[in-house]
Amino acid sequence: MPPAVQERLLRLQQLQQTLQSILTQKQQLELELIEIDQALSELEKASDDAVIYKSVGSLLVRSEKSKVTNDLKERKELTNMRITVLGRQEERLRSQIKELQEKLQKDLRPLSLPQ
Repeated sequence: MPPAVQERLLRLQQLQQTLQSILTQKQQLELELIEIDQALSELEKASDDAVIYKSVGSLLVRSEKSKVTNDLKERKELTNMRITVLGRQEERLRSQIKELQEKLQKDLRPLSLPQ
């Protein structure tokens, strides 16, 4: 197999691994977003003077409902932005993978023809 084709195959594998990593990160962030939404939903049900605790490392610390709500909303916004960025990276990688696969098919087609 020509060195250029071997390099393309290696590059394709690298792109596929990177894509898999991005998909995993995106999935984790989407799960985090669900948890944030559930927490915000529960906070909305709580009265303004309810005793609220938030997790800080391995501790639970008493906090104000408004502060915890604001923190969660900020985290939600940041998580949404990260998901958007990963989505763009995913699209770009999928496009690069498709392009590379097409080139490899052209490269390998002459090798598979009977002589």
